[in-house]
Amino acid sequence: MSLDVSPALLEQAERGEVDEADFVDCVRTSLPYAWEMISSLVAQLKVDGGEFADNQTPPPSEQARGQLLRALASDAIRGALQRHFGVRLAFQNCHRVAVFPLDASVDERLARFTSIRGQLLNQSPELRDC
Repeated sequence: MSLDVSPALLEQAERGEVDEADFVDCVRTSLPYAWEMISSLVAQLKVDGGEFADNQTPPPSEQARGQLLRALASDAIRGALQRHFGVRLAFQNCHRVAVFPLDASVDERLARFTSIRGQLLNQSPELRDC
């Protein structure tokens, strides 16, 4: 299971629409490594400015790696995180998370990051088993 869903949140889902803030809080508490990674990148982007901020350090454990994969592979989780933080998220390999501002001026840089070429250039033997 990727999220620790409270009975109250599950009841919301069973009744109909779920409050997105409650869902985001569930993600924050269920996937703390992924939350901290994305939060720190958003803060870095705000402080440093520029086209994007990214992480190139592999996660410290398989559990942490799994959190990143779950957060970024789920359309619902990823979308909620993007809306919450007001950024676009991009992901390469098992750990390279990047945050891009919503500003259209960085669309070309985002396209390069998420391109086939960008993916191939980010490969290394150390990441073969991630």
